[in-house]
Amino acid sequence: MSTDVARHPAAAGYREVTDSKGRVYRIGETDREILGHSRRLMVWLPWAAMMAISVFEYAYGSAEDTLSRAHGWTQSDTFWILSVWTFFQAGVSFPVGWMRERGILSARSAMLAGSGLALAGFLSLSHFDSVWPALIGFGLFGGVGSGFIYSTCINMVGKWYPERRGGKTGFVNGGFAYGALPFIFVFNFAFDTGNYRTVLDLIGVYVLILTAVCGWFFKDPPKNWWPHSIDPLTAGQTNAKTARSLAKNPPAARQYTPMEAIRTGQLPLIWLLLVLTAGVSIFGISFQVPFAKDVGFGPLVAAQSAGILAVVNGVGRGVVGWLSDIWGRKNALIFVILVLGFSQFGVLWTGNINNEALFLVFAFFSGFGGGAFYPMFAALTPDYFGENNNATNYGIAYSGKVVSGLFGGGLGATAVAAWGYDGAYLLAGGTSLVAAALACLLRHPGRPRGGGQAALP
Repeated sequence: MSTDVARHPAAAGYREVTDSKGRVYRIGETDREILGHSRRLMVWLPWAAMMAISVFEYAYGSAEDTLSRAHGWTQSDTFWILSVWTFFQAGVSFPVGWMRERGILSARSAMLAGSGLALAGFLSLSHFDSVWPALIGFGLFGGVGSGFIYSTCINMVGKWYPERRGGKTGFVNGGFAYGALPFIFVFNFAFDTGNYRTVLDLIGVYVLILTAVCGWFFKDPPKNWWPHSIDPLTAGQTNAKTARSLAKNPPAARQYTPMEAIRTGQLPLIWLLLVLTAGVSIFGISFQVPFAKDVGFGPLVAAQSAGILAVVNGVGRGVVGWLSDIWGRKNALIFVILVLGFSQFGVLWTGNINNEALFLVFAFFSGFGGGAFYPMFAALTPDYFGENNNATNYGIAYSGKVVSGLFGGGLGATAVAAWGYDGAYLLAGGTSLVAAALACLLRHPGRPRGGGQAALP
């Protein structure tokens, strides 16, 4: 039977309860008592900050041609700049998580540091003609800054919504894609060698202000915190939606340290799956617009395909996050990876037959599949290993994007040069199908097989 153990005096405002597996929940404190306002703000603020930094990744492809002409860069130069950005954006996730969980770096400090570095990234992209300062400024500084912000935002919402994190995480994560939509059209229609410095400088200031203002109000909940209105020992029986979500996606059996999570074999599997799926996604982001132009589609179709990819990429994250609360994370993840894989074949086919309408349809599915897996990994990690070490555990999982950035962007360019778009897109689609097969091996640590669908103890 589950136990209910009070370990603190009532005056403290909370008590800790323990379930039959030894999992501890801190209950009794409301979000308003901790924050001074509703925890909903810890959804809206991270979402807005993610909207701001989305321009780095999802609008960059639309700016590449102008940047190449303005600075005299080759196509390979611009692809490697984005690859270096991806390397550092994902690579800092683990050290940021480690520092955050040990109290070395607060959420507010991480956001403010990221804001300044993000501005430096755009200033270097606009004011240096040599590719090396751009690699250091946009790639390293901009990547580190974006990583500070991304890591802090995605972990913040998971901490405040431990009972229903799928939809909330998906919503926040979605901002990281469709937030770039206005800039995609700016880069395609109002960005040229005469104004590129002004445009990039203004975008850098916009990112600085929005992320800094949002980050100023960030605050983590206490360790083991659980919403006071939901009994963690009865699977949220007072709320049908919460009960359904917890039945499909029960909380972690216990709080796993990073080494314990690695030893389960599930964290390395999540890392590998993210490497494969993010690599295909980054390939699509990097090459969809150049491929559209290569087959003869006009700039409007190219811009529309990029815009569709960004919007559906972001909206899909929220939709699949919500669906995962109903279907279960694993089932939703497999579905998304399959959509990502088959859409690569569709983009290639419709481009080769020069059908603009169908090309945009498959761009829709590519955008959907290319983003919706991120919140699944972000939600799976605390579902499997708990919230207390999630910044570090998810940092390990998300570091797979370091490898993805290399073969999705830079090595993707090499594949296109060697085999053409046909070979590169076929490889991308096949990689996704392999990832979908591997995702079938996911299981909830510490629970019987099939326990991911079981009710709470």
